[in-house]
Amino acid sequence: MNRVVVTGLGVVSPIGQAVVPYWTSLKRGVCGIGAITQVPTAEELIQKVAAEVKGFNPLDHFEERQISTLDRVAQFAVVAAREAIAQAGIDFDMSLSVRTATIIGSGVGGQTTHDDSFRRVYRDNKTRVFPLTIPKLMVNAPASQICMLCGLRGPAFAIASACSSATHAIGLAFHMVRSGAVDCAVTGGAEACITFGTLRGWEAMRVMTPDVCRPFSKDRKGMVLGEGAAIVVLEPLQRAQARGADILGEIVGFGMSADAADLTAPDRGGMVRALQGAIADAHLSPQDFQYVNAHGTGTAANDATETKALHEVFGPHAGKLAVSSTKSMVGHALGAAGALELVATVLALREGIVPPTIGYLGRDPACDLDYVPNEARAMRLEAALSNSFAFGGLNAVLAVKKFS
Repeated sequence: MNRVVVTGLGVVSPIGQAVVPYWTSLKRGVCGIGAITQVPTAEELIQKVAAEVKGFNPLDHFEERQISTLDRVAQFAVVAAREAIAQAGIDFDMSLSVRTATIIGSGVGGQTTHDDSFRRVYRDNKTRVFPLTIPKLMVNAPASQICMLCGLRGPAFAIASACSSATHAIGLAFHMVRSGAVDCAVTGGAEACITFGTLRGWEAMRVMTPDVCRPFSKDRKGMVLGEGAAIVVLEPLQRAQARGADILGEIVGFGMSADAADLTAPDRGGMVRALQGAIADAHLSPQDFQYVNAHGTGTAANDATETKALHEVFGPHAGKLAVSSTKSMVGHALGAAGALELVATVLALREGIVPPTIGYLGRDPACDLDYVPNEARAMRLEAALSNSFAFGGLNAVLAVKKFS
């Protein structure tokens, strides 16, 4: 069994369109939530805020002829993948290309294309849509485009498990590299879901905050929809060391579970099983962890249930954990959320800095842990967990260690 290390990171986010600005903004507690600008009829929406990737110009990254074949979600994915591969410094010759997995999570796929096509058919009464509408909106489009534009020819597929998609994708890639099934993996998640139709659906669920996302805080009002992408490059330790790679962190465990309970309500038992699975897979004990990057959506039910699950898994040690939700800054990017959060977790371990939970107003009786309120914290870190708990009761947790 190989040790699996992270050698490349790539990010497109509402608070930074590359890894360095993203991480700098996380440490500073920068909020990427603001007025919705990219929906043409935003004035018709009840929901007025989202965490958009503002100022993203496809022409900065693609030839004009390519853009018509790439939905916004695939654009994000490819840009993040290119950054991660460049940082890893890997040359994908044919022998490595066919032994590299590309596994990308996305909750809903090409929603911009979907919305544009429906608007054309139902509002404008057009009889035809763009010829490549279907391959643009498919959930596998980000994975396919990364393969084509980065020259990756190994196992490639998409994972769709709602808000756990990226974490499931990275976890499966971790298992494949660890077992020797592949020699490298380019993996993560992408989402571009801030469209009129998608927002209408979220409005109907009544889980959205009208202003600020305050995970775990008293007076929290709900979640904020986000978008973006994050990609990581995974390699066996021996291979990374042999080529002199800069090793950013080590993935050591992956746990997953299904609630088998309710379509939308969180279940403590499912969370607990996924957390315990990741810890056991890492061959660590709960006391070995110092930090948890929580799912932390800002909804009343999720935050209270996740807190209870952490108490059950960690016992008295739960009170010693630093727990934070970076969704307070970047919103909830659905299928990309787990990847954005894993990047934050890897960098937190590498630098010994825990990003904050911003917008925190004080303790809620149901949320009684240390949520690193409002300001980043320097502390000794050796191991951390990154949590994703999705609608449909699909849970995934990654265990990460500082590399030494």
